[in-house]
Amino acid sequence: MHLLTMPWKVFFALIPPREMMGGWLAFMIGLALIGVVTAVVGEVATMLGCAINLKTSVTAITIVAMGTSLPDTFASRTAAMNSKHADSAVGNVTGSNSVNVFLGLGLPWVIATAYWKNVHGSTYKVPAGSLTFSVILFICTSLVCFLILGLRRCCVGGELGGSGAQRPCTALLCVSLWFVYVIGCSLEAYGYIEFNLFS
Repeated sequence: MHLLTMPWKVFFALIPPREMMGGWLAFMIGLALIGVVTAVVGEVATMLGCAINLKTSVTAITIVAMGTSLPDTFASRTAAMNSKHADSAVGNVTGSNSVNVFLGLGLPWVIATAYWKNVHGSTYKVPAGSLTFSVILFICTSLVCFLILGLRRCCVGGELGGSGAQRPCTALLCVSLWFVYVIGCSLEAYGYIEFNLFS
């Protein structure tokens, strides 16, 4: 494992010590390097999806999403273990998703719109495809997850932890929600589920 991760260790050794410039330099360079790794993961996942004849939307919600979100999973685990309250672990997940949605979608759209207007003199339009079904299913599974967290707060006394079978049962429920989302979106992408909000 050490040999497999050696290139990444050398790559991230470019981050300067956090004492320099009050930690801001380390933060900015670390963020830039994470962006590079995310771009590499996205490109490799796209090529892999193309090689195994997987639709782009399915590649995005499986391989790309796991490659870019697994670090968040480990960060939430660390936060849950080192924090007195569940806020930092749950906040890490919601914060990460808000960055993905608001910056990850909004910023490229603004840049593309400005570029298209200045270079081509027209508006920039990208058809949504199966985005509506994906977003609705995501909202539904998220609401179920929030319901689980709320029930745990009422019944167990906290969102995380507990004793006995409640921990593995909660984990199994949350993982099942992910499978429901991936399977539902995949079935819709391949035409097994017909969905049209405006028909």
